Amino acid sequence: MRRLNDTICVQNGYSIVANPKWLGCKPPCHRDRLRMAIDTALAQKPASLEALLQLLRDAGIEVSPRGKSIRLKAPGGKQFLRLDEDSMGAGYSTPSLLAVLTGEKQHTPLSKNIHRADLPKVNLLVDIQAKLQAGKGAGYARWASVFNLKQMAQTLNYLTEHGLLDYAGLVAKADEATGRYHELFVRIKAAEQRMAEIAVLKTHIINYAKTREVYVAYRKAGYSKKFKAEHESDILLHQAAKKFFDESGLKKLPTVRGLQTEYAALLAEKKAAYADYRKAREDMKELLTVRANAQKLMGYEAQEQEKDADRREEER
Repeated sequence: MRRLNDTICVQNGYSIVANPKWLGCKPPCHRDRLRMAIDTALAQKPASLEALLQLLRDAGIEVSPRGKSIRLKAPGGKQFLRLDEDSMGAGYSTPSLLAVLTGEKQHTPLSKNIHRADLPKVNLLVDIQAKLQAGKGAGYARWASVFNLKQMAQTLNYLTEHGLLDYAGLVAKADEATGRYHELFVRIKAAEQRMAEIAVLKTHIINYAKTREVYVAYRKAGYSKKFKAEHESDILLHQAAKKFFDESGLKKLPTVRGLQTEYAALLAEKKAAYADYRKAREDMKELLTVRANAQKLMGYEAQEQEKDADRREEER
């Protein structure tokens, strides 16, 4: 409802209500908002309790340790709630969260009944003048104007709901998302490369072992042409394997079992990283789109182009 209201306001030139009241339904209570924040933080797979608490702080949650207990308060909350089952419900106590973080149990969110509407996908604003110069007509200009108004509203909604109204913060968040994406990309490609190397090495080791007796007999036969003709396939496989080991600088061959274990570990790592990679890619694309729209809306795009032109002129 809020996003629809903001879209209509932007399209018609009206101001946007800063703190709209919830309409037609009961808003999530303080406890549910804290649970939702914890669910979101856990989905990012923090490595420790302190990392989880830092994610909560980054999301605007106040974290106040008191003795052995941890207390939380969401923005607008009237009082702190302890991180235990009495205050937060089953699965949200400190011991339960520690068990989730160490992989001993799966986290089951209690706030599934709260509707989380998916944000409309933000698209890049259309450069209407450039399109008109390229031969687009008045009909296109009318469509593009409405499209841009909708994207302006969706961009504003995204910035508001993610707390990125400061442009420097938006740029930092986009750079962070880009760095995260490239980090996961490099990790996945490194795993894939090593897996390919293992597959080739394992094949050569198996071929070398299978053909060793034939090659020993060939050597004892004084490298007989007749013997080679009779066992050419095995001899060529053996020689290819030996050449590969020499070029790779292998003095001692690893075991096939060891290679299989390493391959399985890399495959599991790749699968785990790929889910994060897909999310990081979508986060990066959305943030870069929002940043580009914000640059255009605030006139920063022209400033950046002028800076680039000045730099190119200085380089000449």
